[in-house]
Amino acid sequence: MAIIQTYSLMKFMASLLIIVFVFFLKAPSIGAQGPPSPGYSPSSRVSTVGFDQGFRNLWGLQHQRLDQTQLTIWLDSSSGSGFKSLQLYRSGYFGAAMKLQPGYTAGVITSLYLSNNEEHPGNHDEIDIEFLGTTPDKPYTLQTNVYIRGSGDANIIGREMKFHLWFDPTQDFHNYAMIWNPNEIIFFVDDVPIRRYPRKSDDTFPIRPLWVYGSIWDASSWATEEGKYKADYTYQPFIGKYKNFKLGGCTADGSASCRPPSASPSGLVGLSQEQRSAMEWVQRNYLVYNYCSDPKRDHAQTPEC
Repeated sequence: MAIIQTYSLMKFMASLLIIVFVFFLKAPSIGAQGPPSPGYSPSSRVSTVGFDQGFRNLWGLQHQRLDQTQLTIWLDSSSGSGFKSLQLYRSGYFGAAMKLQPGYTAGVITSLYLSNNEEHPGNHDEIDIEFLGTTPDKPYTLQTNVYIRGSGDANIIGREMKFHLWFDPTQDFHNYAMIWNPNEIIFFVDDVPIRRYPRKSDDTFPIRPLWVYGSIWDASSWATEEGKYKADYTYQPFIGKYKNFKLGGCTADGSASCRPPSASPSGLVGLSQEQRSAMEWVQRNYLVYNYCSDPKRDHAQTPEC
């Protein structure tokens, strides 16, 4: 009897050890839970504005719905939709909380960006946050981009950095934002800086005033794995949701003494050590493309690299 009990106990302990081993094998590391705290929240310094206070519909009015504080825009086979800020800005903090559609969204772009294309067609500046649609087995890609004088013509020079995220952007709203001032552009996700683009020369930095836009549209030719997967309208409508709009900027016709919100707690150019550590963590773990590291690019056109 004692032998049987001992054997049963050994089997139980072996099974327990296997379960513990599998748990630790599959469990994510502590770092995979999310980035270290940046220690500062630039968004807390900028008031939320209602959609009607800061924006208007630009196109696809029938594909846009405002429910109290939440804006929903959608794309189907007939049209997408876009909106534009009421004011033109020369610097500032610009952001919104966004929630994306799950499932098959290949070919679809859901965006928040700054641009002056309407004033300078073919020779415009742009600062982008773009979600590139995907297939159900792969995560969304968040693309950040900067264009300076000349995108949209034969001399398109994008400055793309692409990221996956440490969460599923279809499950809840998350805050996405850009700070653009005369010295730098910084992109944020939930107040975590993911990219800093410093001004190194006038030729590599947008300095003309910009409007704020958001949109959802069909970019099948390039959005998902360089156009491998197209928008499939059997899955329509494709929906993007926005709320918590923030426009903390200096308008183009405002006072010259206006100063935009700072990215760092010091109020100076650049990021704090905590912010830099958080950004480095994101880039180390979730950066999937950097134009400066692309051997196929002509880096004579991107001297900031």
